[in-house]
Amino acid sequence: MNFEVFALGTSGMMPLPNRFLTSAMVRRDGDLFLFDCGEGTQISLKMLNLKWKKINTIFISHMHADHVTGLPGILMLSSQVDRDDPLTIYGPPRLKEYIDANRRILDMYINYEIIVKVAHPGILIDNDEFTVSAFPLAHTKPCTGFVMEEKLRPGEFHPELASGLGIPMGPLWGKLQKGFSVTLDDGRVIQPSAVMGEAREGRKFSFVTDSQYLPSIATHVRGSDLFICEGMFASDMEATAQEKMHMTAGQAAQIALDAEVKKLALIHYSPRYNDWELKFLAEDAQKIFPNTVLTRDRMRFDIPQKN
Repeated sequence: MNFEVFALGTSGMMPLPNRFLTSAMVRRDGDLFLFDCGEGTQISLKMLNLKWKKINTIFISHMHADHVTGLPGILMLSSQVDRDDPLTIYGPPRLKEYIDANRRILDMYINYEIIVKVAHPGILIDNDEFTVSAFPLAHTKPCTGFVMEEKLRPGEFHPELASGLGIPMGPLWGKLQKGFSVTLDDGRVIQPSAVMGEAREGRKFSFVTDSQYLPSIATHVRGSDLFICEGMFASDMEATAQEKMHMTAGQAAQIALDAEVKKLALIHYSPRYNDWELKFLAEDAQKIFPNTVLTRDRMRFDIPQKN
């Protein structure tokens, strides 16, 4: 089962010729989940040939323009394709007001259901395969970080063990693989553990933008396979970052180190840095957390299954 993350836009504050405003997409088993929706999101989706009709959930971190200005276009675009499923959008309390106002003022044609929910801290989505949770950040407006984490997967099934126990191939094997015990004709009860390996760890993706440096972020993103985090300024701009309630690349790296994540991907760069100067952000972060990369627009990250 695939788990891919696409950086659709990497700029903060204003779009630049090579950097659209902040947005990231998760594609998991064919379903698309959008995290923030800055200006230019539609263009990156088109360039990557990602099918927006498969976006079933959008997560908005906060109500600053560089994180929501692409949303009206996505909502209108989704009415141009056959869509039966509702679109659920999680975000701050005023998100519904923003969406309703755009629909009314722009006289949007919407032919599907839009469900808007407040992203209260805690678990937002909990199904058989994964959870998505929210946690508070510290910014000039209420802002939320998001974590998408797969649940434990069943261990590997060992057919040779099942055959050795006299379990006939067929439905009983399927029940055992799904975690149910089975009873054989001779009365023996076979537990899944008799034929299955240990449960396998799921994958974890975390998304943080915009926020002051908070040591508590590490608790929420701990063990992430991919941690996308803002690194808006170089370390020599720490005072400015503090004033504007943003992070330096070095502070993002410190969180990554404390949280023992597998990879840090910086995003949401200040427009003060041209494309060449972004290397200074990477250098700052890599001094603290070597496995740091600069996201670039339309960069793809593959998170392989474990075990």
